[in-house]
Amino acid sequence: MPPILRLPVSILFTLGVGASPVFSAEPAEPAAAAWYRAGADAVVQLERESINRRRARNVILFVGDGMGVSTVTAARILAGQLAGGSGEDHQLAFETLPFLALSKTYSVTQQTADSAPTATAMVAGIKTRDGAISVDETVNRDERDSTVIARHAVTTILEQAEAHGLSTGIVTTTRVTHATPAVNYAHTANREWESDANLPAGASVKDIAAQLVEAQRKYGIEVVLGGGRTPFMPATATDPEYPARQGSRLDGRSLIDEWLAAQPGSTYVWNRDQLAATDPKSTRHLLGLFEPSHMQYEADRRTADEPSLAEMTAKAIGILRNNRKGFYLMVEGGRIDHAHHAGNAYRALTDTLAFSDAVRTAQELTNPRDTLIIVTADHSHVFTLAGYPKRGNPILGLVVEPGKTAPERARDGRPYTTLGYMNGSGYANLPAGSDPEVRRPVNAGRHIEADDDTASLNFYQEALVPLGSETHAGDDVAIYAGGPQAHLFRGTLEQHTIYHVMRRALGF
Repeated sequence: MPPILRLPVSILFTLGVGASPVFSAEPAEPAAAAWYRAGADAVVQLERESINRRRARNVILFVGDGMGVSTVTAARILAGQLAGGSGEDHQLAFETLPFLALSKTYSVTQQTADSAPTATAMVAGIKTRDGAISVDETVNRDERDSTVIARHAVTTILEQAEAHGLSTGIVTTTRVTHATPAVNYAHTANREWESDANLPAGASVKDIAAQLVEAQRKYGIEVVLGGGRTPFMPATATDPEYPARQGSRLDGRSLIDEWLAAQPGSTYVWNRDQLAATDPKSTRHLLGLFEPSHMQYEADRRTADEPSLAEMTAKAIGILRNNRKGFYLMVEGGRIDHAHHAGNAYRALTDTLAFSDAVRTAQELTNPRDTLIIVTADHSHVFTLAGYPKRGNPILGLVVEPGKTAPERARDGRPYTTLGYMNGSGYANLPAGSDPEVRRPVNAGRHIEADDDTASLNFYQEALVPLGSETHAGDDVAIYAGGPQAHLFRGTLEQHTIYHVMRRALGF
C-alpha cells in the first residue's frame, strides 16, 4: 500500500493516498498601503521586545539536522501553500522567536563539516575534527584506546546539567546513537562505532550504545526517545516489530535491560501507544526506541506505530519538568538531512514542518520567562530555490514566470523545478510506494518532462554534479532564540558559542 502523507496538525489540508498537494491560484496582492502598514507594525513590535536577562531554569536546544536557510524558506512557503495561501509571507513556529544570529559551521578539518564536529561544537563549546564525538581535535579518527579517549574527552552541557541536579533528555528521529544525539553523552573518535559490531579489533573504547548505558548509570538521564533498537539488542534477539530482523550486538548484552536496571523507576517503550500510555508524573526515566534504525520520515510515518517528533517532545517535557531545578533537552529533526542526501525535497520539507510543529509544542508547554529555546542547524545542504517563479507558484513545482501559465524552458528545451541540488544522485520520478531508503542509480544529465509530477512524494530533484549522495554545504545556518539570555544570539557567531550561551543562561 502506498504511504499516506502525514503532516503536522497545524497544517490545514487533506490529501488522499498517493495524491499531490493542491495549491491555491495566483494570489491577489495587497495594496501598497497594506505593505507599508505591515512594515510599520513590524517595527512597533520589534520596539516592544524586551531583553530577558534572568537565569534560565530550562534550556531546549532544537537541531534541524541539515536545515539550512534555503530549507527554512522552502518549508515556510510549502506550509503557507498547504494552508491555502501563496506561502511566501507564512511563518514557521521558530521564526516567531525574537532573536536571530548566523552560525559558522566549519570544523577543524573541514570547510564543509559533518554532524559529529558541528554537534560537538554546540554541546561542548569547542571545534573539533570530522567524525569526532565530544573529544578534542587531537584524537585520530581510528583511535581505539579508551585511556586516550578519556584523556581528550570534553564535558558536554548534558553532563554538566546532570552534575548540577537538572534533569536531561534527548529526542531525535534518527537512531539515538547517531552523531547529533550521541554528542550529549558519548566520547569516541569515530561516529560510526554505534554498536560493538562496528568496533575495530582490539578496541578498548566502548561503542556509543554501551556508552549511553554507562551515562545512564553515572548521570541518570531522564528521557531518551528516538530510533535505533538494533545496537541495543544482542544478535540472537528478534526485533519486537519486525520478526525477520535481529539485534547487532556480538557481546550478547541487552542494553535495554541494562538501561532499565541502571536507575529505579525506569520504563522502556517501542511504539506510539506505549509512549502515549506513559504517565509523565510517575515516570522517572524513559527510554523509547521506535524503529530498528532511524524512525520513518514524517511523510511515511505509520501513525499507529510511531509517535511524531512533537508527541515525543511533549512527553519529554512532561517528564523533565517534574524536576523543580529545571532541565536540559535536545530535540533533533534528524531526517531532514537524510532526505536531502537522497535529493528528495518533499520528505526534507515535510520533516522540517514536523520539526516546526515540535518547536510549537515546546513553546506551548513552557514559559519564555524561564525557558531558553534555541533553534538551529548543524550544517546546511546544497539545496536551492532558483529561477523566477511567480508569487504563489507551487514550491514543489516547475518554474512558471509572472503572467505566464506554461513552465519556462531551459536552453535544452526542458522545463525545470524551483527546487534543486548542486550535487547528488539526481532526477527520478518513482511510483507511489517506492522505498525511499533504496539507493537509486546516479542520473547524469537532464531527464525532466513537463508532465512529471514534481510535487509527488517520490519525486527526486535534478542535480548538477552526479554523485551517489548529495553532500552537506558549508554556508552559515541560522540560530533562532527566545527566553532568558536569548539576546546574546546576534551577529555572525562561531558555532561553539551556542554552548557558552546555554552554559551562561543556566548559571554554570
